[in-house]
Amino acid sequence: MSPLFMLTITFTVFCIVHCYPSEASSDITVEEEENQSFGQELDEPTVMFGDIAVETGLQNADPCTSRGCKWVKYSDGNVYVPYVISNQYSSRERSTIERGLQSFAASTCIRFTRRTRQRDFVNIQSRSGCYSFVGRRGNGQVVSLARRGCVYHQIVQHELLHALGFNHEQTRSDRDQHVRILYQNVIQGQQHNFRKIATNNLGTPYDYNSVMHYGRYAFSRNRQPTIVPIPNSNVAIGRATQMSRNDILRINRLYRCLIVIKRSLKNLDMEFFLDDVAAVCWDSINSISSLDDAWSYFNPLRSVLKL
Repeated sequence: MSPLFMLTITFTVFCIVHCYPSEASSDITVEEEENQSFGQELDEPTVMFGDIAVETGLQNADPCTSRGCKWVKYSDGNVYVPYVISNQYSSRERSTIERGLQSFAASTCIRFTRRTRQRDFVNIQSRSGCYSFVGRRGNGQVVSLARRGCVYHQIVQHELLHALGFNHEQTRSDRDQHVRILYQNVIQGQQHNFRKIATNNLGTPYDYNSVMHYGRYAFSRNRQPTIVPIPNSNVAIGRATQMSRNDILRINRLYRCLIVIKRSLKNLDMEFFLDDVAAVCWDSINSISSLDDAWSYFNPLRSVLKL
């Protein structure tokens, strides 16, 4: 029996055993920018949860990926997200933003591409603070990266993850098992930034190292912690300098990035390969009831790998 055939069987079994049913409903969800003045200018959107923009009249940033706010995947397996960058930025700042945009292509099927004539696109501007809408909103949606305080690699990734449909880590549906929110230390009127959301966590663990996690002093009124990890209060949070492994895995699961599996196998990165196989079979695994079903879900993977 050939090693390649054994590899195929192994990963089929892995898919059946390790792809868990999706949780709850709607979308998933470091920098410690508090952005207390968001939405103060007349042409600015209302901003909730620190840096999530919402349309005027909405009360919160509702989860949306189950209702069609994901970006479109094309026949080649990639998800193309057009963008424009304002001429407000210096060449050095533009380079930092471009590096953040292109970093997604290294480990996911997301491709940020310069806009030509596409209707929907990300419009990166220097406004008042760092913020983004959650998911694809239609037409030119603003991602604000203020020149003062927001043009850093991890913040660029953070705001773009919002645009792809992801919320903050500390607003996850299961956050109370992992962090304690000290509301007595939160600035009056800013408590809404710590509201939980009924997220779909895509079978991934709570991640203190996520680039989407706030720091322990976010929105503090007295220089005392507002977010404390439990049970170990000494765990570092909000210190990420780039997307974590779980951040990447969630993108691949949400957008079912088949193409990255071929790359991880080619590079002999077996740990990433196993994660990616789990991402491929994620949505359909609940309906597997026979070996024939299992092979039908594995066939797309076989075609990508040319097995």
